[in-house]
Amino acid sequence: MMKKHTWLKASWLMVTMLLGLIVFNTTTAHADTKEPHYVITTDTTFAPFEFQGQNGKYVGIDMDMLSAIAKKEHFTYKLVPIAFNSGAQGVLSGQFDAIIAGMTITPERQQVYDFGTPYYKTGIIAAVSPKSGITDLNQLRGKTVALKTGTGSAQYAVSIQKKYGFKVTYFNDSNTMYNAVALGNAAAAFEDDPVMKYAIKNGVKLKIITQPANGGEYGFAVKKGQNKELLAKFNAGYAAIKKDGTYDKIVAKYLGSNEAKFSGDAKENNSIIGLLKQNKNQFISGMIKTLQLTIFGIVFATIFGVLIGVLAVVPNKFAHGFSSTVIYIFRGLPLLVLAFFIYIGLPSLTGTKIPAIAAGLITLTLNEGAYIAAFVAGGLKHVDAGQMEAARSLGLPYWKAMRKVIMPQGIKLMIPSFVNQFIITLKDTSILSAIGIIELTQTGTVIISRNMQGFRVWFIVAMMYLIIITLLTFLAKWADKKFASK
Repeated sequence: MMKKHTWLKASWLMVTMLLGLIVFNTTTAHADTKEPHYVITTDTTFAPFEFQGQNGKYVGIDMDMLSAIAKKEHFTYKLVPIAFNSGAQGVLSGQFDAIIAGMTITPERQQVYDFGTPYYKTGIIAAVSPKSGITDLNQLRGKTVALKTGTGSAQYAVSIQKKYGFKVTYFNDSNTMYNAVALGNAAAAFEDDPVMKYAIKNGVKLKIITQPANGGEYGFAVKKGQNKELLAKFNAGYAAIKKDGTYDKIVAKYLGSNEAKFSGDAKENNSIIGLLKQNKNQFISGMIKTLQLTIFGIVFATIFGVLIGVLAVVPNKFAHGFSSTVIYIFRGLPLLVLAFFIYIGLPSLTGTKIPAIAAGLITLTLNEGAYIAAFVAGGLKHVDAGQMEAARSLGLPYWKAMRKVIMPQGIKLMIPSFVNQFIITLKDTSILSAIGIIELTQTGTVIISRNMQGFRVWFIVAMMYLIIITLLTFLAKWADKKFASK
């Protein structure tokens, strides 16, 4: 067996660092206030109800309304922007206390959520590309329609799918759905009426072909039977801002407005350079978060991977079996599935909230660590078996021989693989945007939801990734040459 203190030191290091990050991300300024504090989730791309405005701050009808209600009812909250479907599941798993995201009240949702007073009546419309020649729903037969996962508009489209004979495909955010239609990859998109009209006014090249249908109402939602105090505060605050005219002013402020009014963007300066200048703080913040996730993720994954990889080569059947099982499970699970399981699944089981950053690091540790374990085991096995025999014949204990003789030789073989894994980890961080981490990819998504400049923003994001990955690729080639020659 590996020496006990070695296991303890490595395990304690991982636990301490993870706990430190969890505490850091859950400790907020509200700790000393007597006002109730809640964690409330919202969508990231649902203008004019919620979208990212100037300096990265989230604005919109829902956002301003929530802020006004909180002031009236004397509570504080932490806002967690995340994809709508993930946020809705997060409320049910206990990760969030409530959701405000233009959520349509439906009988199905009322079975699992308690809704506050309905605050906005809407309808669902279909939009197509002006170039498509489509003028009514009958022309969608046999074609693919784009829908946003988990939304009321998606439910409505599915309810009429058989009647009009179209196929469906799903997207996690509105802008990607719009672009699928504008580029001809889908024939139409179903969306809430005010949201689609706002998008078209701000540059989305689509046209509406239907009148608002299946009119529904938006509601503030909590998990059924829970957070009754918060729901009561929302209802009381909404009644107050409705009565004094604040609510009507908020709605009038956003409906029909251009995004430049809230973002500070100049429409005539939507060049790549202009977008970089206007959104430099968001891009820098997204890049920093990506690098933080990558560096901490690879450190934790390396510790985990080395421990599991060493177990694969020790002369012990149980250790071999345990190592093989861990590698098999965490290499076999898709990274996105693992992230959702840790962030949403585990809290449902344990009742304990897991901060998004901690869930993301755990996901990277397990997934990337499994790959590292595989090449660590391979590197150690490629060291000539005679090296261990010679070390043992000189009287060295097994683990001392492993540490002093085998590991140094194996590490030389592994260095290029470690650098390559660093590159893979950097790219894999983009998947964590699905659980609400605003890294570089998600930064691009929320900027586009505001200014609808999809091509230019994604070009900027792609270039930022490419520059970093190019530098790391050169590092990998240098390491390969340096250590392969020794």
